[in-house]
Amino acid sequence: MSQSQSQTTKPEPARPSFVTDEHLIYLDDLRASGATNMFGAGPYLIREFGLSRAKSHKVLTYWMETFSARHRDRDPEEGAR
Repeated sequence: MSQSQSQTTKPEPARPSFVTDEHLIYLDDLRASGATNMFGAGPYLIREFGLSRAKSHKVLTYWMETFSARHRDRDPEEGAR
């Protein structure tokens, strides 16, 4: 594999069917608030949306894996919204 091939962008992971835009916006807002380290955001999703622990982890994993792609055009000084 050439170096240029190894530096190609990974395709965006498939979005689980239960992950909603509301989940992603909530996590963006939670990150911007600084209320928690995002690795500890699972309980927030459980409490806010009534998700199971397993689903909250999948939502959070999807959010983390797609964060850069979803925020590529934003000014870092602007925050999550």
